[in-house]
Amino acid sequence: MSTFPRLLVLPLLLLAVDAAAATADPHSYANTEAVAVRKVSLDLDVDFDKRELAGTAELSLDWHDPAARTLVLDTRDLTIEGVEAKAVGGPARVLGFALDKRDPILGSALRIRLDQPAVSVRIKYHSAPQASGLQWMTPAQTAGKQHPFMFSQSESIHARSWVPLQDTPSVRFTYTARVRAPKALRVVMSADNDVEHALDGDFRFTMDKPIPSYLLAIAVGDIAVRETGPRSAVYAEPSVVESAAKEFADTEKMIETTEKLYGPYRWGRYDILVLPPSFPFGGMENPRLTFATPTVLVGDKSLVSLVAHELAHSWSGNLVTNAAWKHMWLNEGFTTYVENRIVEAVYGKAQADEEFILAADELRGELAETPAPDQRLVPDFDARDADEAGSDFAYTKGAWLLRTLEAKFGRDAFDAYLRGYFDHFAFRSITTEQMLAYLEPNLLAKYPGKMSLAEVKAWIEQPGIPADAGVPTSERFASIARQRDEWLAGTRKAADLDAKGWNTQEWMYFLDGLPKPLKVAQLAEFDAAWHLTGAPNAEIARRWYLAAIRADYRPAREQMAAYMTRIGRRYLVLPLYEELAKTPDGLAFARGVYAKAKPGYHPLTQAGIEKALAKKKKG
Repeated sequence: MSTFPRLLVLPLLLLAVDAAAATADPHSYANTEAVAVRKVSLDLDVDFDKRELAGTAELSLDWHDPAARTLVLDTRDLTIEGVEAKAVGGPARVLGFALDKRDPILGSALRIRLDQPAVSVRIKYHSAPQASGLQWMTPAQTAGKQHPFMFSQSESIHARSWVPLQDTPSVRFTYTARVRAPKALRVVMSADNDVEHALDGDFRFTMDKPIPSYLLAIAVGDIAVRETGPRSAVYAEPSVVESAAKEFADTEKMIETTEKLYGPYRWGRYDILVLPPSFPFGGMENPRLTFATPTVLVGDKSLVSLVAHELAHSWSGNLVTNAAWKHMWLNEGFTTYVENRIVEAVYGKAQADEEFILAADELRGELAETPAPDQRLVPDFDARDADEAGSDFAYTKGAWLLRTLEAKFGRDAFDAYLRGYFDHFAFRSITTEQMLAYLEPNLLAKYPGKMSLAEVKAWIEQPGIPADAGVPTSERFASIARQRDEWLAGTRKAADLDAKGWNTQEWMYFLDGLPKPLKVAQLAEFDAAWHLTGAPNAEIARRWYLAAIRADYRPAREQMAAYMTRIGRRYLVLPLYEELAKTPDGLAFARGVYAKAKPGYHPLTQAGIEKALAKKKKG
């Protein structure tokens, strides 16, 4: 690693960018109309004591405007130590740079001034301990208790907290990386991981397919590996890896199923890294290495639709990407649709229908609490945090529109259209307008009279769900609803419910349909019969604890606190904090739990909980 000469920091005035030339992505400072990053080469050291990544990032540049002399990058809380440029046929030279004042959402623009276009720039930097896209865990916070652990979460705009780059999904780049870490620890990235790599502290990676910045990913820890197929493996802490390999044994079958539907898998391998419980999401579709929560490891494969979802992103999201976060439904709506098709093909139509009914019911329940503008598939939140794009409307309403297209045009015609869509836009970042421009001639006009462009746009541009939106039926759910009504009416005892054979989705349906609140005596009777306090299934436990909070069922609190401390997945714990915060006693209990649980939570989870608790405190 070369050393950098003394820095040249130019005044901000010299690096000002014409407002008319601002990027089209409101969540990025990058001047992508003038220049685009095409390759990133990382050379990094992992320092657990300092909780930082330190080294260099070399960015290979494609200049669209030969007259441009400024490169604008996204950063958040990075310390920039120096910048060099490499010109064609010339030596590296030191460049001046400046960091703008920090914006609480966007971070700081890094403005680099060049006297002539450069083929690449190399930036020496280090991340901050509080980097929003990294979580540093002590040995005590891991399953094995022997080694520290670190992992990234770059979506939506958190890559800029550990790499200076154009942090917008409209730009795609390949990357290489050399990463040095303590020996005995494994480093993995969203790239070509080697299951046989020696734990020698020196790892090298290549991602030869162009990806957007939010798919840049890294993890370091005591990570074992088990292969689950000819092109798939599971990575996890040693005490977790065997159960994870069993739970995800159908991965190759899922890959083959999706290939039959929508064309070849274009990323080589599909591996899964099961992270510690503090991982803030269910899964993250990092190419070649999905990051997954351990909360789906329930022993019966009932929650492996998460793998189907993240695998589906290999076509929708990773291959065809939303160009800005307001178009996130192009990632998540298409992926949720494909996920359901994978589940139907591998596990049967009954399970796929149950999962969609649950999602549709949850979405309808959110209508009254969601402002009408945010119910559109392309909401206007340019001035808000990009993380807010990931609503159930992007996921479920988007998938519901595609289910409607399938119903109108027939599965064969719609599958052919969707396969063509993935082929046509492969390795590109697009907008909703581009998607519609392809939809009209390739499906709507091809089969006239079935659904108009105006009807499709109504789904996208109007709030709510169209009245004629179709939902499947489920005989199992209908039976469960009858039993639930009988129990609530007092004509059936909790112990007499025919629940021993219910799967996870059926338990979720039963609990989702309970009135708010129940009586304490009702919960006590149910708990005595089915022992849901302390349930190991995280999805069932989440719903049970919500019911317990609403009824002020105190016997559940000890196990609830343990659940909220052990798990950091936002979807599972944030609703509990929000519900507790509705009463003074519950708020006091929530604050006590959070004080103990906070060190084990990811920064994104911390931010959500602190926002909920602060809002109630202010009120």
